[in-house]
Amino acid sequence: MDCLKVGKLILRLRNEKGYTQKQLANAMNISDKTISKWERGLGCPDVSLLRGLSEVLGVNIEQILLGELETNEVDGGNMKKIKFYVCPSCGNILTATGEADISCCGRKLSALVAKPSDDKHNINVDIIDDEFYITFDHEMTKEHYLNFIAYVTYDKVLLVKLYPEQGGEVRMPRLRGGKFYFGCNTHGLWLDSSAGK
Repeated sequence: MDCLKVGKLILRLRNEKGYTQKQLANAMNISDKTISKWERGLGCPDVSLLRGLSEVLGVNIEQILLGELETNEVDGGNMKKIKFYVCPSCGNILTATGEADISCCGRKLSALVAKPSDDKHNINVDIIDDEFYITFDHEMTKEHYLNFIAYVTYDKVLLVKLYPEQGGEVRMPRLRGGKFYFGCNTHGLWLDSSAGK
């Protein structure tokens, strides 16, 4: 760990948050002299303080240890490049429109790769009262179920979270020019082959 780089990052993040050294120290129940020491590169935070520092400054522990923040290229925000992530521990569904380091429940998550729908993983989309009426035959047991259905256009994402033992139908507002994605808790992400209605 490069204490000089770590200190510069702590100083930068503290200033971005608008904290004085005293305010940061109080938030972490340590002395402001300790904060000053870190920022001058005369020492690094103790491992026992990294979690608290991470929470107060709003940055990953890994970035603090590296002493730098990696910035992604500016993304035009095209939702058609969306990536889906599902936490295997708690079931959180997260999305990103560009490169991202996503973690949940202490695990780093990888973007799911969409496969074209098949005989076992598919949805039926009808239009009723100018809404999408989506039905599916996929089992919905606690062990194997669809965990979400999403409709993605160039500027919007409509996402419905699904739960075990839920019925096999969903309604969504009708939009045009998008694609349907759906996630299976066991077999990953699927793209509806009849997308683009």
